This record gives sequence, C-alpha cells and structure tokens, in this order.
Amino acid sequence: MVDDPLSDALALVDARCVVSGAFSAAGTWALRFAAESRLKLTAAVRGSCWVIVDAAGEPVFLRAGDVAVINRHDRLVLASDREPRTTPREAHPLFVRAGRSMLRLGAAEESVIVGAHVDVDHGGDDLLLASLPAVTKIGTDQPEAPVIAWLLDRLLSETIAGRPGAVFATRQHAQLLFVEVLRACLREPAAFPNGWLRALSDPASRQRFAACTATPPDDGTSKTWPRPAGCRARRSKRASRRPRVFAPMAYLHAWRIRLAQRALRDDDVPIATLTTMLGYGSDSAFSTAFKRTVGVAPRHDREATTDRSA
Repeated sequence: MVDDPLSDALALVDARCVVSGAFSAAGTWALRFAAESRLKLTAAVRGSCWVIVDAAGEPVFLRAGDVAVINRHDRLVLASDREPRTTPREAHPLFVRAGRSMLRLGAAEESVIVGAHVDVDHGGDDLLLASLPAVTKIGTDQPEAPVIAWLLDRLLSETIAGRPGAVFATRQHAQLLFVEVLRACLREPAAFPNGWLRALSDPASRQRFAACTATPPDDGTSKTWPRPAGCRARRSKRASRRPRVFAPMAYLHAWRIRLAQRALRDDDVPIATLTTMLGYGSDSAFSTAFKRTVGVAPRHDREATTDRSA
C-alpha cells in the first residue's frame, strides 16, 4: 500500500465536508454568516463575490471557479462589493425560508455561490484547523482548478435538482472538493503556519511521518524515530536556522493521542493496552501526555464521549 499521511490524517480526525447551501444574487447585495462551523468553504460557481473576514484583514475577491477556505471566523460577510454599499442581511433566516431550494437575491443570476463546511471530531483541531490561515484562496490558475470547477458544477446541480440520492451524492462530491482544495493548498507551503499541513508539503518530512505512523517509537523518544534512507535528524545549530516545519516528535505525539482518542471512543480498549500499542513507557506517562493534550484523563474522555453519543 502507498504511504499517504494526508489520507490517514483526514480519516483519523473524521473530516467531513457538507454542503450548507447555495444562492444566486444580482445587483448590490451583502449577506452575513454566523460562525456556525470552524472551517468553511465558499466557492463562486458563476459571477463573483467579495469575502470579508475580520481575522483576515483585506477582503478576498472570488471569480467563477475560485474557492476560499475560511478558518475560525467570527464574522463572515459575502458581498457584491469590497465595501458593502448595503447593510448585510443575516443569512440564516433567509436560507431557512428557502428550504431545499436555492436562495435567490434578485431575479437574475449574475453570481451563484455555493457554501460548505468541514466538521472534524472533537480531537481534530490541532491536526487540521490549527494548520490553516484565516483565509486561503484557491484560484483558477491552480492545476486542481478543472476538477474543482467540475465538482462545483456537480454540487450545484445536486443541490437544486432534488433528484433521488441527491443528499448522498452531494456529500461525496463535497468530500472530493475538500481533498482537491487541500491538494492545492499544499502547493503553497509558505502560506501555512507551522503545522502538519505545511510539513506534508516537504517530501522528507512526509516520508518520516509515513514511517512513524506505521511504526511509532517504542520508547516515546526521537532516538527510535524511524528514518527513511537519506533523512537526517535536524538538531544542529545550522539546521535550527532553516525554515521550520512541524517538529517530528510534536506530530508523532499529536498522532498517538488522536489514535488513543479513537480507540477510547470506538473500542473498549484497556488503558494498559493503549500504553503498549502507542509506545509509552508506562500507564502514567500515557495518561499524563493525554491529559496535557486533551485536557482530561483518558478515562474521563471516554466517559464524555459516551455521554455525547448517548
């Protein structure tokens, strides 16, 4: 099997991309969206729009085929103008009234916008969301653009046609859209803060991560970190002056904790078994590392997860 750390990580955090709605607009318009999800995708299928996010500073302009990845927004406005000439309308009540139909702002369809959001499990923030800037724009000049454009067209068709199986088909297309967007993002590693997505753009780091997730160190230290041929540890002063990517041990620690959370959530695995499986020297070392990352002890996390699913 080909090593694929990105697929492994997306599966581990249970990333799910879901279409949240589509609307058409003409003339002068502006919509305000509440921060209902941590990660949102906004795509211009036809026409154009401005994406205004407080945390991002400058507004972002989307043309047909462009996608904006919006991370941890407090206030999001989509508008026809860089500086809205009309007071933004609250989007949620309008979409509720539209129901399954596409929301229409005006009689014409000068612009058609599709929105989606990405959900991850309660432990996935540090592996996914912490690795993204406030706004990332994926333009039509990217190699992934033709596939993204096709997926946007399919999403719009499934959203408005109401054919049998549309809900299921929309979810699958949305998942593929998210993967293509991440692939495009990985082409510009300098745009990312220090994190695992930035590291996955580096071939050497990607090899090391694939090796370590297949065989974690048996003592929880970098001494037994599996290194592919030609991969050297970066510990010298000279190496420390290089642009930073995600520290390997930090990645491994986050990875093991997420594996533990999944096992606690889905399987009745004893703590002692997890300690051995994940390479910790003792139950107390595992529990301490788990609590430092998650905020609660493993047993309490299992109980909380059980309560949420009840």
